[in-house]
Amino acid sequence: MKKSLVFAMAMALGVSATAFAANPFSDLPAGHWAYGAVAKLAAAGVVDGYPDGTFKGDKTMTRYEMAQIVAKALAKGAIGADDKLVSEFADELDNLGVRVARLEKNADAVKITGNIRTHYANTTGELAKGHVSKTRSRLFFTGEVNDNWHYVGMLQNEQRWDNAGKNDSGDNDTDFQRAYLTGNIGVVNVTAGRYNGTYSEGNVYDTRVDAVNANVKFGATYLGATWGKMANLDTYGWTAAGKKDSKAGEYTQAVLGGDIGNLNLEANYFHVKDIDTAWMTGKDNIWTAAATYKAGDWTVGAMYLHGDADDKVDGVEPDNDGWVAKLSYKGATASKPGSWGLFGKYYDQGGATYIAHTMNGNYDAFGPDGFKGWMVGGNLTVAKNMVAQVEYYDLKDKGDTSDHSKTLWSQMVVTF
Repeated sequence: MKKSLVFAMAMALGVSATAFAANPFSDLPAGHWAYGAVAKLAAAGVVDGYPDGTFKGDKTMTRYEMAQIVAKALAKGAIGADDKLVSEFADELDNLGVRVARLEKNADAVKITGNIRTHYANTTGELAKGHVSKTRSRLFFTGEVNDNWHYVGMLQNEQRWDNAGKNDSGDNDTDFQRAYLTGNIGVVNVTAGRYNGTYSEGNVYDTRVDAVNANVKFGATYLGATWGKMANLDTYGWTAAGKKDSKAGEYTQAVLGGDIGNLNLEANYFHVKDIDTAWMTGKDNIWTAAATYKAGDWTVGAMYLHGDADDKVDGVEPDNDGWVAKLSYKGATASKPGSWGLFGKYYDQGGATYIAHTMNGNYDAFGPDGFKGWMVGGNLTVAKNMVAQVEYYDLKDKGDTSDHSKTLWSQMVVTF
């Protein structure tokens, strides 16, 4: 072993060559110039002797033996991943099965994950009849900016088949749908850019926004606020204005919530401008208050919603009140094959209480009066990272017509 290497590693460990430690080698006398450094390196597990208890300091080492020392020094923190020794012995380290921290860090600087979802929906009832199949692929790119901030982007491709004639052979659409920064400034967590905004459990809104969100936790309590635009693009739908456009414009949102044991309480407020849906236009103020309680494998919850919209659609003002109740048992976990769950909800929502609902039922077929009805569903992890789900909706108009819209929805989601 070279004298310079012994000194370098010993200094990296924070000791001098004169430091004293128990002598682990029979051929290394206490008066030797390298005694203290070698003893310290041996005690730290960086260098080993030979089976006969000797160090053989005058023997020339092979590259493989040197790589073993470098690997142990790297694991013990005696040298850094950017040390020249790591680069010099990279091949030998790979053969030893050592994951070099620098290479691992560079590889993890940008992570790529994704999922593929194939779903089939069949809708019947007085308001609409038809079926649609769609395969959606999503790739998520997460890049490390620094220890506090990350960039996230999402590329989505959709292939669609339905019975509307022009889509029989399958439409194809690819969009770069999300691009945002997420991090923290002190105790405040921040998300800024185009991301998916899910509000009031999706009963008010669940799709893309261009916004800035800031939230902070105080023990079991959390407080947050958002400002931006509900700038989603309704790719296959038409708004009340008769054109493809965002469902709403500028909005502000505030949330206050917290946990009391197994009980979660949350209140939300929204002020939304330039709403343009088939059941509501103009602006709206929406308040929601929800309570969710977990008892073992069971979850039960209820939410009250109130809107304040006075712009008429076809001469009718939107209904301003609503409520949602939910009940679930267990739930499929993608990493646990065989895990499963059951769930159900009941909806009674006026048109002023929702803008882009999270549900897979045909909610947007109803007018300003809104809709009411129920859904049931279940999911099952058929194999690791492969989850199947089935949902059934029976919804009807809250107005005088009481027209129904029934939807059977099924999907398979594969994550990677």
